[in-house]
Amino acid sequence: MSYDLMVFAPSAAPKKRAAFLDWYDEQSEWEEDHSYDNPDVSTPALRAWFMDMIKSFPALNGPFAANDSADTEAAGTDYSIGRSVIYAAFPWSKAEQAYETMFALAEKHGVGFFNASSEQAEVWLPDGTGGLKLAHSD
Repeated sequence: MSYDLMVFAPSAAPKKRAAFLDWYDEQSEWEEDHSYDNPDVSTPALRAWFMDMIKSFPALNGPFAANDSADTEAAGTDYSIGRSVIYAAFPWSKAEQAYETMFALAEKHGVGFFNASSEQAEVWLPDGTGGLKLAHSD
């Protein structure tokens, strides 16, 4: 089992909780007609987020996969990249660092953030001032 987080294009996601969770379920079926390991299919903001994120959490697959190393083994991350979302699966041992890094980079790049591993399933959206605001949670 992994620690799972997701960033997304705010304009693509429904704003209401129930609709967002349904949309999330659809996105995580991975039925778009492309490979899910290449950020070229995603939005410019999500691509920029990904390029920053792999500096701390190297990709395990795709064109930006890191070479085998101790760093990759310790912090390697399985990214699933869609047109409007990037889903990241981390080792549980990296949960706190992954959350902090992913959240900070979501703020930096103006993308939404979803804590898929939390019981509250918090959804954060850009606040218009360079930060994120809690949109909804259970």
